[in-house]
Amino acid sequence: MPVPLPAPVSDQTITNISHVIQLSVAPVFLLTSIGTILGVLSARLARIVDRARALNDRLETALEDRMPGIRMEMHILARRRKLVNLAITAGTTAALLVCVSIATVFLGAVMKASVALVVASLFILAMAAFVAALVFFLREVLLASRSLHLT
Repeated sequence: MPVPLPAPVSDQTITNISHVIQLSVAPVFLLTSIGTILGVLSARLARIVDRARALNDRLETALEDRMPGIRMEMHILARRRKLVNLAITAGTTAALLVCVSIATVFLGAVMKASVALVVASLFILAMAAFVAALVFFLREVLLASRSLHLT
């Protein structure tokens, strides 16, 4: 039994694929910015964890009059950690939604299906998640700034 040959690739197919790739470039820039924010958030989380560990070590040897201040700072660090974790979760969700929207564009082009509504919905959800990540990031930065005591 002879093996069927693949259908030749037409100029129209190449043009359609090129157009889909062009449509995917803008979301890729969004992914880059989300990745940058996630890197900043990860660094902030690492600093919070390091500071909490240092304070925990100090708490064991602290004099009684220093303990309330250390505990208060640890409480603020816990709040900051929660905000950074929420920002990372929202940012990662945004990145995943962008990836799914890009994949949906390609699947729609290959299957010749109308996916505009799905892609638009995914992109709106991705932007909402990204906005949430930025809001949590801003809240964490403001909390960190308020808790800074310069003397």
